[in-house]
Amino acid sequence: MHPVWTPLLLSLKVAGLATLLNMVLGVAAAYGLSRWRSPLRDFIDSILTLPLVLPPTVLGYYLLVLFGRRGAFGAWLDSIGIQLVFTWQGAVVASTIVAFPLVLKASRAAFENVDHQLENAARVLGVSEAGVFFRVSLPLAARGIAAGVLLAFARALGEFGATLMVAGNLPGRTQTLSVAIYEAVQAGDDGAATMLVAITSITCVVILMLAGRLLPDRKQFTLR
Repeated sequence: MHPVWTPLLLSLKVAGLATLLNMVLGVAAAYGLSRWRSPLRDFIDSILTLPLVLPPTVLGYYLLVLFGRRGAFGAWLDSIGIQLVFTWQGAVVASTIVAFPLVLKASRAAFENVDHQLENAARVLGVSEAGVFFRVSLPLAARGIAAGVLLAFARALGEFGATLMVAGNLPGRTQTLSVAIYEAVQAGDDGAATMLVAITSITCVVILMLAGRLLPDRKQFTLR
């Protein structure tokens, strides 16, 4: 396989798995925050959104502290034969955490725009809380959630700093698109760098266009 396509396929795998994890974790957290009434809600939201504003190297350092062999979770994982640092699975963890806030923010906004009267009407009709979520809240918020998921995929696809610190730069094993671009520039391989940059840019533009089309109008969430 041409060396240009190897990091692309790895990045697609890493970003895809990270996006699947964020679809579950991000949507669940967003729904909980949108319905939770507590003085602690803003603090929890700030903690969950922190990866969006932290420098990637700072986030990478935190991940190494947590998941390194001597880290809080890393030592336990190592005892059961699981290693995340310098593996593509580590890149998945880094990309998931970096992109998580995008799903959280978009999904929370979508859930908060859903008319509560529709949810209350379903409860009056005897629908369980799980039924209200899956049959009322989730379908009405689906477009906003989908936009956040697409943006999270693009963010995971282009993650560099935290991924480099956690997964390293092992060609064919942990070298993702962004890391491969950096390596190509450092090596003076302008052809490979240009091709990788073009692939990344085109992919992100397409994703942004799709996300823009999916971003919902507030009117569709309210009773007419």
